[in-house]
Amino acid sequence: MKLLVTGGAGYVGSVNAARLAEAGHEVVVVDDLSTGHADAVPSECRFVEGDLTEVAPGLLAEGFDGVLHFAAKSLVGESMTEPAKYWHGNVNASVALLDAMVAAGTPRLVFSSTAATYGEPEQVPIKETARTSPTNTYGYTKLAIDYAITTYAQAHNIAAVSLRYFNVAGAYGRFGERHAVETHLIPIILQVATGDREQVQIFGEDWPTEDGTCVRDYIHVVDLADAHLLALQHAMPGTHGIYNLGSGAGFSVRQVIDTCRDVTGHPIPAAVAPRRAGDPAVLVASSEKARTELGWQPKREKLADIVGDAWTFTQSRR
Repeated sequence: MKLLVTGGAGYVGSVNAARLAEAGHEVVVVDDLSTGHADAVPSECRFVEGDLTEVAPGLLAEGFDGVLHFAAKSLVGESMTEPAKYWHGNVNASVALLDAMVAAGTPRLVFSSTAATYGEPEQVPIKETARTSPTNTYGYTKLAIDYAITTYAQAHNIAAVSLRYFNVAGAYGRFGERHAVETHLIPIILQVATGDREQVQIFGEDWPTEDGTCVRDYIHVVDLADAHLLALQHAMPGTHGIYNLGSGAGFSVRQVIDTCRDVTGHPIPAAVAPRRAGDPAVLVASSEKARTELGWQPKREKLADIVGDAWTFTQSRR
């Protein structure tokens, strides 16, 4: 298939573009490089630099079999202080992409959604039937896009899938996390191991969990990419499928820190800080629907493997 990957110069987008190219697909990457890196675009892929709303209509007019949409603003804190940046950058851009798909007759869409659409969970593990009640602007914009996709799929017979993932980690060869502003736990911990950060903060140690620290779900970025391939294959015209992706188990902050210590051989100093407002104690996904309907079977579920790949990538960049 000929596929357009938006945000393909970013972390998750670049790994997906690489896996798609390896699977024999013709891949075109579009990215404005506001947070991505040109050298993260796989060499097998054609790269178009530009604003998605400006270049999508002309690109899609060339004729594509599908779009994988990763381009987004994704800093939760920033989304609360600069909401316009997120409503315009995420929602307006996505609607413009949908309009371009309709105009060009592009039949498939896989959207990079998020667990932030659920907000504070009422039950864990979280299923796709859970109430959606975001607690931040970022989550609201992703949920708004999901609603838009549902109506466009029904009105224009688009085969659409949204994948709501939790904490993506790990790396794939030369493709890995390198954000200007790092907010993800594993790369933050690894920055301590490399000497770029003095210590890692643990936000609260009195949570109602086994060791008192928050528990989160982690998914290897390659397993995530494999789910996108399956979503492309199983998308049905006129429908919008929504699937959670995660390990189904979860690891505490202390478990992640200890695993990073084991993998890196570094003591990794940690300091307890006050709880952050809005942090749930446990966020774990049920991926049963993806396993049953998409045939998705994650192969890299061990936390040590996820951290090990991230550490190898981190060292390669030094």
